[in-house]
Amino acid sequence: MELVILIKAFILGMVEGLTEFAPVSSTGHMIVVDDLWINSIEVLGKYPANTFKVVIQLGSILAVVIVFRERFKDLLGMNSLKENRSSKLKLSHILVGLLPAVILGLLFEDYIDEHLFSLNTVLAGLAIGAFLMIAADLFRPKVQAVETVDEITHKKALMIGLIQCLSLWPGFSRSGSTISGGVLLGLSYRAASDFTFIMAVPIMLGASALSLMKNWMYFNAEFMPFLVVGFISAFLFAYLSIRFFLKVINKVKLIPFAIYRLILVGIILLIFV
Repeated sequence: MELVILIKAFILGMVEGLTEFAPVSSTGHMIVVDDLWINSIEVLGKYPANTFKVVIQLGSILAVVIVFRERFKDLLGMNSLKENRSSKLKLSHILVGLLPAVILGLLFEDYIDEHLFSLNTVLAGLAIGAFLMIAADLFRPKVQAVETVDEITHKKALMIGLIQCLSLWPGFSRSGSTISGGVLLGLSYRAASDFTFIMAVPIMLGASALSLMKNWMYFNAEFMPFLVVGFISAFLFAYLSIRFFLKVINKVKLIPFAIYRLILVGIILLIFV
């Protein structure tokens, strides 16, 4: 496989890793970078290109698991003998938070794939999601009732899950919707971010598993270097992105990310539309 093709895999993995968990919409960035520049479909073909996008998501998922490894061990009961879990985030909170988006995603999967994955709809999602983030910063409760992710109730987990359904619209951003929803419900920025990232693992794993089952036949020796480079790139950049984001989110909040999204929409409209 030519070096230039592997460089394209590295770039796509980097874009996925940097944007998957930041509130800027990885889908929007992938469409801009891939469909308007890299053109992985021309390099690999339609179905292998779709498989590649699933594989690099798995790299991002692995990064979350490593960053939150102690938390996942706790959720799975592996630390249950060391401390009292009565006031801690439990697996049931995650399941309650995931339920709305899973149900709607399964019901409308075909419609979303057929009608919502276009440049115009993604731009709309980017813009509307940005205004939600601005609203979260401006109208959040003055007193944060939930300082850490361990204080989230099942009711708040369900309400955040309902708001997460907005991210089914490509470009809206799963992180953007859930963090904004959490902040509006009285969570600290760090608590909302932690819950968002932890909740992302099972939903992304489920979506990736379904896609891989549809496209498993495209894993062959010819495309493996492209897949491996993309996976490693996505993992490395996702790990760095998550660590950085969690350090700064309480300080910078959401408006800077919203402004970036609006600027990105403006640039794309000027150049490509």
